[in-house]
Amino acid sequence: MDLRKIKKLIDLLEESNLAEIEIKEGEESVRLSRIPTGVAVAAPAAALEVRSPAAAPAAAPMPMSSPVEAATGGTPKAGAELPPGHVVRAPMVGTFYAAPAPDKPPFVTVGQQVKAGETLGIIEAMKMFNPIEADVAGTVVAILCESGQPIEFDQPLFVIG
Repeated sequence: MDLRKIKKLIDLLEESNLAEIEIKEGEESVRLSRIPTGVAVAAPAAALEVRSPAAAPAAAPMPMSSPVEAATGGTPKAGAELPPGHVVRAPMVGTFYAAPAPDKPPFVTVGQQVKAGETLGIIEAMKMFNPIEADVAGTVVAILCESGQPIEFDQPLFVIG
């Protein structure tokens, strides 16, 4: 693949709010990804991976073994009342992850103070990891889903008081 095309893909990734992009041309594959803002990991902000056709696919994060705490005593059932406060909803369908990796602590816990723009969790959709950020400052009152759980569009994920 032409180096100029790869540079244009890097520019496209930086200009958009995409977390990852993968392009295949014939037998060549280029995958660009970046770590969402607020994620503390020991990796560069943008990584370039060129795979041959025989390369194994990248592994997805494993779900956490312990469920995320919820102030309501578990995931609310359909029609259940939400605690008072600002509800952060899922912007897309995907799989919710509470931590950047299975062996890392969750981004937030119940009772933790958060600032607007702080990462609350990650949604994996189509092999892309999208940060879910707090849109208001406050205290996390409830975490309404478990790590590794499939979620729907507009599903309540967090309540911030």
